[in-house]
Amino acid sequence: MAKKMHKVNVVTVGVGWTGGIVAAELTKAGFTVVGLERGPEKTRKDYMHTHDEIKYDLRGEIEHNLTKDTFTVRNTLKEDAVPIRDKSNSRIGTGNGGGGSHWGAQTHRYYPYDFEIKTKTIEKYGKNKIPKNMTIQDWGITYDELEPYYDKFEKMAGISGEPDPNYPDRSNPYPNPPLKKAEGMRMFHEVTKKLGYKPFTIPAGTVSQKYTNPDGETLNACQYCAFCGYNACEYGAKADPVVTVIPTAQKTGKFEIRNHAEVRRVLYKGKKATGVIYKDTRTGEEFEQPADLVVLTSYVFSNVRLLLLSEIGKVYDPVSGKGVIGKNFTDHHLVSGVRGYFKNKKFNNYAATGAFGEAITDFTGDLFDHTDLDFIHGGQIELRITGDTPISSNFVPSGTPSWGKEFKKQSLYYFNRNLMLFSQKAVMPFKEHYLDLDPTYKDDWGDPLLRITWDYSDNDKRIHEFINGKCKEIMTEMGADIVDENPMPGHYTGYLAFQHNGGGAIMGANPEISAVNNYLQMWEMDNLFVCGASAFPHFGVTNPTTTVGALTYRATEGMIKYLKDGGGQLVQVEKEAQLI
Repeated sequence: MAKKMHKVNVVTVGVGWTGGIVAAELTKAGFTVVGLERGPEKTRKDYMHTHDEIKYDLRGEIEHNLTKDTFTVRNTLKEDAVPIRDKSNSRIGTGNGGGGSHWGAQTHRYYPYDFEIKTKTIEKYGKNKIPKNMTIQDWGITYDELEPYYDKFEKMAGISGEPDPNYPDRSNPYPNPPLKKAEGMRMFHEVTKKLGYKPFTIPAGTVSQKYTNPDGETLNACQYCAFCGYNACEYGAKADPVVTVIPTAQKTGKFEIRNHAEVRRVLYKGKKATGVIYKDTRTGEEFEQPADLVVLTSYVFSNVRLLLLSEIGKVYDPVSGKGVIGKNFTDHHLVSGVRGYFKNKKFNNYAATGAFGEAITDFTGDLFDHTDLDFIHGGQIELRITGDTPISSNFVPSGTPSWGKEFKKQSLYYFNRNLMLFSQKAVMPFKEHYLDLDPTYKDDWGDPLLRITWDYSDNDKRIHEFINGKCKEIMTEMGADIVDENPMPGHYTGYLAFQHNGGGAIMGANPEISAVNNYLQMWEMDNLFVCGASAFPHFGVTNPTTTVGALTYRATEGMIKYLKDGGGQLVQVEKEAQLI
């Protein structure tokens, strides 16, 4: 029998970016919060001496162990799914800070088009522009409504950047100037500007100068050490829940983190959540944590799986298209582009950060005309320098042997004579792409694993072809002697591109087509909130964290209002004129 703990105002399931933001904002408002985190405790002291490629980049020291708990993948409804065990496919964060400890910290905003994608597409191109099985929908919120919360996240995280020329007006500039420009970035800037595009330095959560955020937390200036994307930051220069929102919450004296606490079910009575059941992963002991408000703040897969296991919400049916839990799974899935090799020009590819580079967004969303194009949305093109690690970075031109004397010769020669242009592309949802519980595979506790049913769509393939063509044009203009294109695989095999996943508990203005409202509050259970990219009805072209953070900050305002007012839905149900 579970041991019942003392009731608190709020319990969060996960203590990463969303859990940290919820804890900081709710405790500052005077409420008590318990954060349940299945991974180990992490503090800034644990970040010392993390310059170790084998330990962190290759072995994933601060990432979830896929042998304990994973997910399964299939491409179609007729196939049997298989579990993913290869760490190179999935690098999900664990412990305090979650993925916010090892993220690359690229921090773009989504565009106004993203939040009203269905309405704006139909208005400009007509209903027939949307493929039959594509289930795009408006998010139930506009960019203008979310903009103040983008600004709040950027100030908390100390973002260093310069405005994207294609964005609408910002309420404030970035709190810190952009990072330095390397030679490859200068080349990209000059060439893309010459081609008529609008390049800018990528905004980053690795700060360019010492910075103290509005909560009083201090970040140090980035050292460009390149141990960033799979590492926690030893210098305290990368925005991370462990150095920002978590200590802010802890200083109030109203926040408690319980580590090694894996939540198994959300408890509820009628239409009200009463708390959660969790197990201590070390002893197997079971606990009940009662709370006035339950907030799911985990990775996409964990949020959706917990709703399914707890039998909360209407399960999505890919045949009828009815139901919402599991609907509209999307994934950045393929970071493609080209690599250029320069025979007589060298670069310093070691000095870098996780978000070091230049970008153009001229082919994002509806910033370019789609009248004669057979796809919706687009992609961003980036010159990224993330730090070529000595063990795993062996880039050689196509046709080079994969081992032996010639491979060694070419890999040494081109180690600092190559640049990468790559693109993250928007991913549209389709009726047959979704998340559910696997009927065969189970975790260590006997519960079903989460199953992904997903494959590349024609829309994905057409965006890929279009954007790769632009990448080749730019790299050639930059003077590369050899330009190698990254081909698109025939089928999706389970690789999570930087853990950029979305959907499964999507937001909207109507409970018939969404799981949560625009405060991330469950339609069916008003004291249950679900924060994270699980709320995304589709995936935009850029990294999700900034939008996740903005939505969560807005959600915390709703949570505070809910607790103060004694409950109720925070928004009215709006009628959707054209349900898919």
